[in-house]
Amino acid sequence: MKRLGLILAVLAPLGLAACDEPVAQNRGVYMLMDTSGTYTDELRKAQQIINAMLTRLDPGDSFAVARIDTGSFSEKDIVAKVTFDDRPSMANKEKRQFRDTVGQFVKMVKPARYTDITGGILQASEYLNEKNTGKKVIVIFSDLAEDLQKGYMRDISLPLDGFEVIALNVTKLRSDNMDPREYLNRLTDWQRKVESGGGRWRVINDLDRIEKLSLY
Repeated sequence: MKRLGLILAVLAPLGLAACDEPVAQNRGVYMLMDTSGTYTDELRKAQQIINAMLTRLDPGDSFAVARIDTGSFSEKDIVAKVTFDDRPSMANKEKRQFRDTVGQFVKMVKPARYTDITGGILQASEYLNEKNTGKKVIVIFSDLAEDLQKGYMRDISLPLDGFEVIALNVTKLRSDNMDPREYLNRLTDWQRKVESGGGRWRVINDLDRIEKLSLY
């Protein structure tokens, strides 16, 4: 893949304004992986992105990867999570363990029947707020087509002040080819949800030049 660098550059920390109290400089990244239907075929790409991100995260940074499934507002959907040790040697060991855990998950994952993206974002924001990192990034690897099981209520605001939300690999559905407005409306709806909650929104679909981008 040629554009893994672009995505990683977008994840680079923003400059932090000086203030009287020390400001956290570490980063927190929470990546949501869509596991519904045929989108599981895309997870090898997500695995490559995760592996590249691991090489660019530092000791003290926090990283979590979770699946999006029927009800994603739950810690049970977190595949792997870590705050890297301050010692580089230990951090490198944790990165290898993280990579292996994700690899095993991608190998064994079964498609989910429903897609609770909103619940996944809520869980991600809660996790990163608890980590209190200086930079908070939520990455959504999904076609962004939310499909909720009957009884699940997700018509709520997203508390995303200070967050950057990046949608990756937003593939087009068969119905999008018939009516492109469905695809465009899906992107617009998610952008509105994120920005109305105080977050920043970006979409990156060109994954061809990823290796040239950096988190720094």
